[in-house]
Amino acid sequence: MPLPNVFMIVPSAFLSVLIWLVLLSALLYAARVPIHRVILSASRGLHRALRLSAFSVQRAEDRIAERNRQVLLAQGREAAERQIEREFDRVDETVHRELAGYPDLHRRMSEEITAIEEEHKNSQDVPPTPPGWTEAVDAVARIPAKADPMVGNILEDIRKSLVKAHEKAITEYRRATGERHKLLERMRPHWRNLQQQVADVDRNINSLLERSQAIDRRMQEYEETVRGTERAVRMLSSSTLSQFFISLVVMLIAIGGATINFHLIARPMAEMVGGTSDIAGFRTADIAALVIIFVEVSMGLFLMESLRITRLFPVIGALSDRQRNRMVWVTFAILFALASVEAGLAYMREVLMQDQLATSALLRGDGSSEAVSSSFRWITTTAQMGLGFILPFALVFVAIPLETFVQSLRTVLGILAVGALRVLAFFLRLLSSGSRYIGNLLVDLYDLLIFAPLWIEARLSERGRSTQGAAEGAGSGTARATRSGTAGESQDSTEGEPA
Repeated sequence: MPLPNVFMIVPSAFLSVLIWLVLLSALLYAARVPIHRVILSASRGLHRALRLSAFSVQRAEDRIAERNRQVLLAQGREAAERQIEREFDRVDETVHRELAGYPDLHRRMSEEITAIEEEHKNSQDVPPTPPGWTEAVDAVARIPAKADPMVGNILEDIRKSLVKAHEKAITEYRRATGERHKLLERMRPHWRNLQQQVADVDRNINSLLERSQAIDRRMQEYEETVRGTERAVRMLSSSTLSQFFISLVVMLIAIGGATINFHLIARPMAEMVGGTSDIAGFRTADIAALVIIFVEVSMGLFLMESLRITRLFPVIGALSDRQRNRMVWVTFAILFALASVEAGLAYMREVLMQDQLATSALLRGDGSSEAVSSSFRWITTTAQMGLGFILPFALVFVAIPLETFVQSLRTVLGILAVGALRVLAFFLRLLSSGSRYIGNLLVDLYDLLIFAPLWIEARLSERGRSTQGAAEGAGSGTARATRSGTAGESQDSTEGEPA
């Protein structure tokens, strides 16, 4: 029996489909209430589950945000402490340097002032004045004595003596004035030295004032960081993002330098360790070159830690000064040895390149070009050896951007995690609201499938309400008639009664 014939209730397919629809509608109408409950319960359950998930995600976002805030404030507090410590060290160096030289400065200034005072005292000596009797003699010499020649000769001698004495006094006065000018001229170097010393003191004092202002700013930032204000958090967040991108750029530049260093020593390393052997699918020569570069970077990290420029390894920073100094020299010696090895490998690479070019020229039968270019090969050889010697020391400074990158990476990852959780919480809340409306939509769609029984039910209910309303109207009329008859009887009985 074919399967379509199973659903044939009557010979007519249309009637069979119609009968099936009627039966299915009746069945769905009978199961309407429980199915509605199932749909609404499922939508409410999904709504609550998604809402609870969104709440959990939001709680996780709040915890991560609070943790990021604490980490950011801790890093800012540590950075502020380091900067304040550095400013105090500079102030201490300036104060010790100036205070150590203050006795010598005071002695030199006292000597200069004493010399100036002596020169000034000597320059105050008044030049000799002409004798006082010269005025009387001058008055006598001016007496007219034309009558007596003897008196005239005497007066003429007096006048000559007076002129001679006056010229002598003028000469002495000029000599004394010249001496005063020489003394004042000798005071000029002392004034200049004293002015230079005062300028040095003024410059040092201004430097201390600038340091104190910088310390005040650092202290203000430190206090805001300790209090955990929003302004401090915003400043630290923006500063951390800037440091992250700057350190990332510097790290990419360092990776470029390491790549050049790798290609510089990879080929001669193949001649040393063998170019045909592999380790885990990688060439042994490449692994050896990478190991040398990684060792150089590690030595650079240790050197920077020993010099207390970076603080990636607290154990190294906690060592005594003597041990750190030994570590500095040891790491520097290893770096120098590795740089020398790389310079030798670069020279070996150039020799291998020349052998390869000579072999190629010999196979081509062209030896003239080789002879011409051989006179300039020392330039490339020297450049490669210089790069091989300098790059290891240049990679030492990778420790500084690496420290900044590591410290800022924690904050950046935290910000990205907070953003991802916030987006996830938004979508969970959106799905939660959507599930609630989807449940109501499914209920309406279910009622749409059984619209015919529902329409019949609505008609029957309306008719029942009409019949019930008519019955209630008839009952109310009878009640009103009964109440009016009772009232008339009460009025008649009232009228028949005596007042």
